[in-house]
Amino acid sequence: MIAGKRRGSAAGGFYACPMSLGSLAVVEAWLDAVNRGNGRRVEDLSAEDVEIVGPRGIVRGRQVLSEWMTRAGFSAEVLHRYCGAGGRVVVEQDARWVDQVTGAEQGRAVVASQFLVEGTRVARYARYARYDNVSVALSAAGLDSSDEVTARKGS
Repeated sequence: MIAGKRRGSAAGGFYACPMSLGSLAVVEAWLDAVNRGNGRRVEDLSAEDVEIVGPRGIVRGRQVLSEWMTRAGFSAEVLHRYCGAGGRVVVEQDARWVDQVTGAEQGRAVVASQFLVEGTRVARYARYARYDNVSVALSAAGLDSSDEVTARKGS
């Protein structure tokens, strides 16, 4: 079970994310598939008309995800996770872009990604690149720092 800090809890207790734990699991599986370069799995975990918001604009449709993965050479390590009701998830990541041919690093930055999960699929993926913190992504998702997932119960 995933746990986060309880809002307004002086004792700093833990609670299960107010969203479906399945939503966070979907995002984690989506990110794992991206890191492994598994475009088919990313597409399977995305709604057919997924909206992708990035520094170059907005596109729709899961078929563009494999193209993006091939072109961008993107991978990332999760630094912090935040979750809220209604399938809202924000992940702060240490991101890396590499040339797919040479393997040379093309860039690195801390980014925040906002996800909206509907059922078992990512319906919206919005990346807010090159911010020093996640405040913009959290605000856009209607979340704040108290929604951080800080531990897994039982681990």
